[in-house]
Amino acid sequence: MREGQVLTKAIMSEKYSNPWQTTGSRDIYSNPWIAVREDAVIRPDGAAGIYGVVHYKNKAIGVLPVDAAGYIYLVGQHRYPLNIYSWEIPEGGCPVGEEPLEGAKRELLEETGLQADSWQILGTAQLSNSVSDEEAIYYLATDLHQGEAQPEGTEELRIKHIPFEQALQMVLDGEITDAISVMGILRYALLRQQ
Repeated sequence: MREGQVLTKAIMSEKYSNPWQTTGSRDIYSNPWIAVREDAVIRPDGAAGIYGVVHYKNKAIGVLPVDAAGYIYLVGQHRYPLNIYSWEIPEGGCPVGEEPLEGAKRELLEETGLQADSWQILGTAQLSNSVSDEEAIYYLATDLHQGEAQPEGTEELRIKHIPFEQALQMVLDGEITDAISVMGILRYALLRQQ
């Protein structure tokens, strides 16, 4: 690294340093999917405070399955926390120790019965970085083969097989609001324009 690069890196790390100080931490709640902790902090303004953090024990995984005709598969299900019915791309959790791509393949098969010969990462995201550490990885799956769906006991799913343009319009009209689905569909729309 040249002298100018070292100086720039030092200025950038100083400019973007962490203004929060953690003085203590206590675990509040834990289950197989999440853990909640409360940190005692010194805020950026110097005042004492607390910060609640939700730790996700799995990575969020999404799959945009696109067939040779340009149709995609959406999964519909009731989402308990919001008490709404939601159309989404197939998605789920990837536990520690499982490779994200393997988790994506598993989720696609479980929810739709599909398998794909071609995979491409579409993007990554932090889903709610003001209160959680949840990370998402979402993929494009093509060269699809139909098999038998294997939903989990917590899932009562419906499948839609629709033209990609219809799914994109559902995002633009606010009919699809799930974050990973919105990101995956919009990213794929941009890729198609290149």
